[in-house]
Parts: sequence; C-alpha cells; structure tokens
Amino acid sequence: MSEVMDEERRRRYLAAMEIPLWRSREAPPPTPAESPPEAMEASPAVEATSERSSEAAVDTLDWAGLEARVAACTACPELVANRSRTVFGVGDRQARLMLVGEAPGADEDRLGEPFVGRAGKLLDAMLRAIGLSRGQVFIANILKCRPPGNRDPRPEEAAHCLPFLERQIQLLAPRLLLSLGRISAQHLLRTQAPVGRLRGQVHRVEIAGLALPLVVTYHPAYLLRSPAQKAKSWDDLRKVWELLREE
Repeated sequence: MSEVMDEERRRRYLAAMEIPLWRSREAPPPTPAESPPEAMEASPAVEATSERSSEAAVDTLDWAGLEARVAACTACPELVANRSRTVFGVGDRQARLMLVGEAPGADEDRLGEPFVGRAGKLLDAMLRAIGLSRGQVFIANILKCRPPGNRDPRPEEAAHCLPFLERQIQLLAPRLLLSLGRISAQHLLRTQAPVGRLRGQVHRVEIAGLALPLVVTYHPAYLLRSPAQKAKSWDDLRKVWELLREE
C-alpha cells in the first residue's frame, strides 16, 4: 500500500480517537498485508464420552458445546440472578488476534455481544486503524456475565469463568492476545500492577498449553473518560500490528 494510503489511515485513526495530529511523533504504522495468512486450525476438540454433553470436561468441548455450557452456567448465583443473558464472545473463530476485556456491561448484557455502545464504537475505530474489522478478530471477556452495577469481577467469579476463557484460547490458538484494561491484564498476567506499568512491552504468557505474546492497552471505556491516554493506546495498537506481521 502506498505511503499516501498509510498517511490516510493514520489520519483516520487520529480523528476517530480525537488525537490532534501534532501529537503523533512516530512514523506511520506498518502497512497491513493484502491477504493476511489464515490462522492455523486448532486441533479438533476431544469428543465427550458421556451421553450428556453437560458432563464433559470443559477442555474437551468444541465451540458449540462450549457456548452451550457457558449459557447454562450457574456457578455464580448473584450473576445468574441479575443477568439477561451470557456474553460468550464474538468474531472469527480462526482469528490471529484475540481481544480480552473484563466483563459485560448493560448494553452487552442486553444484546449478548461484547463491546457495544460507545466503547464498542471506539474499539471498532481502533481496529480499523490497523486494517482490521470486528469480524477479523475474536473478542471475549474475563467474565461471561454482567456483574451487578458494573462492579469489578470478584476473584471467585473470575476463577469460575477462567476454564471457559482458556478453552476459547485453546480452540482459537491465536497469534497474539490484546488485553483491554486493568481487570483483563491483571488476571491474564497474574499481577496487581496497573495498566500504565504493564503496557509498552510484549509479555509472554502460557495459557491452556499455548505460549502466546500479549500486549496490554487501556480499556476503550477508560479512553472515553481519559482522552489524554489515547495517544498511548495508539502506540500499543501499532505494536499489535507489527507483531501480527511477524510470521
């Protein structure tokens, strides 16, 4: 893609993020490949031997079985009593990039899809800036149910949902994980460090038998409240695209 097109992409991103042009101090982001290679297919899930699929271990479920198990989960009584529906995740199930947020909000609980509303629109703009669409990535959360009042997930709630997220990662086998916000980063990296200390580097994590690079950035909802941090998020996204190009 031409240098002019690179500059146009940069301008579109900065406009979407409401970042003044003078704040971009680095070169334009790398040009996306015209035809990104497809992700390697994950190994087929081991079929359950039980007559009832609900008795199968989570790490043996295929996508359909896993989604059904999440929808039927009653492990967290408070979440079950307050949810409208579970929010399994959305996107390409062979994507190279997986985004992990914290938990559904009110709009997500109503629609059953992660990252909708204003934060979702901002996330879509961020993805478009590096040549990707929502349909080309997979998006999930640490929790599959909305916490009442949008409070932070409790440790036991995150622990109950962890096998579901790990199985999603195992089935997807992404090239890269992008953690959105403090809750996601701290759970995936098993740390209490703030996002400001975790971003700006490439972490290595082992999840469900996979060794994966992980980049941390701010949650889109936080960026809406703290627009001064958008330029840093732009740097994080450029790093994501650089890593995706490295094959």
